[in-house]
Amino acid sequence: MTLDRGAKGELDHPIGSQDELVDYFRAGEKPATAFRVGLEHEKIALTTATAAPVPYDGEHGVAAMLRDLGAREGSAPVDEAGRIVALDHEAGSVTIEPGGQLELSGAPFVTVHEIAAGFHAHLSAVTEVGDRHGVAWLSLGAHPLHETDVLPRMPKERYRIMRAYLPTRGALALDMMHATASVQASYDYADEADAVSKLRMSLGVGPIANALYANSSLYAGKACGYVSRRLAIWRQTDPDRCGGIPFVFDPDFGYARYLEWALDVPMFFIVRDGRYTPLGRTTFREFLTHGHEGERATLADFDRHLTTLFPDVRLKRLIEVRGADSVPADLVLSVPALWKGLLYDADARAGAWALVSGWSAAERESAYEAVARLGLRAEAGGRRVLDLARELVALAEAGLRRQGARDAAGRDETTFLEPLHAQLARGRSPGEELLERWEGAWGRDPRRLIADTRY
Repeated sequence: MTLDRGAKGELDHPIGSQDELVDYFRAGEKPATAFRVGLEHEKIALTTATAAPVPYDGEHGVAAMLRDLGAREGSAPVDEAGRIVALDHEAGSVTIEPGGQLELSGAPFVTVHEIAAGFHAHLSAVTEVGDRHGVAWLSLGAHPLHETDVLPRMPKERYRIMRAYLPTRGALALDMMHATASVQASYDYADEADAVSKLRMSLGVGPIANALYANSSLYAGKACGYVSRRLAIWRQTDPDRCGGIPFVFDPDFGYARYLEWALDVPMFFIVRDGRYTPLGRTTFREFLTHGHEGERATLADFDRHLTTLFPDVRLKRLIEVRGADSVPADLVLSVPALWKGLLYDADARAGAWALVSGWSAAERESAYEAVARLGLRAEAGGRRVLDLARELVALAEAGLRRQGARDAAGRDETTFLEPLHAQLARGRSPGEELLERWEGAWGRDPRRLIADTRY
């Protein structure tokens, strides 16, 4: 989740018309030579000795670790009401999520090779600080050992408002906030047609990609009936702002259609001078038309509102692909590589879309449900997801080869897909393997789980 820092300069003026909001998306357009890739990575914390959740306060709490991490990396602390909630650095930001998960939002780079260098440096720092505090950061998509009501709550006003609102919309909204961790990647678009093509393809193949990273099969120390419980949780969070946004597949889809949807999603809050005001079920359209207690809607409000929409793929001034469970480090780096191969190569994108273009809306949604339960063993559109995933990864690999971005050793970005090939050769999602080890070699021992899934 992004940082909220009040006014945003060029965005901090009242909106004159809806045309300005369409122009907001147009302002994100870039020439292909300026395309970049960004990585966001969340991780879950448990104490090493007792497998207990990690609180915010205390000598070895999340706040103490953030301060130590900031000192180690030379990052500036970001406070809210006198309490540290994030770190800001030229290489990106580190923020605390609602249940104490830690998120890296890395700076955008041209190649995945550059992303990998920053990611490994961050992981090294985080694990070193965690070791010093007796805390392990886990490569899992959801908390494996504890029920959500015992997980800590981080002291951010944004999260307090969301905790009050979201449970009125979805039965598992608090699980989403406090118990899940994901890997996300962001990409640029050249113009409206390019944005439409990229959104449509990435939403279409989303269930297939999700299956590759399904990695949350435990809940409260038991098999939960899902390979990706995280994916199932998101389907029961808030129907207004989550899910597959099926209108993207309509022939007339474009910036204006996405805007119409965003305008009718209720807002969580507005921020003025660092003060959060919850808006209940006021939609952005209503706020734009009528204001609130003398405050008029600004582009900064709209920009912030877009960060509170959580579809499987999100449009802002870039495109965010949001569907992977948190996974081991090598698989984390395959996420930006997979989508770079598909999104930044026209032939790969067309081939990926051809895999799913015939699916109906019902088939797309049932594919998500099947993948949440079965991972790569699911079927979608009358085919095995495992076979579809093999084709998808092959298309991404061809796209990366054509892009030809090499590191100093002469390796192109297909090197980051090697863990996916290994996963496909085994024919199972990571969550299936996790459950097998939990019930078998680990003997349901939390210490073994922590030792084997920590970064």
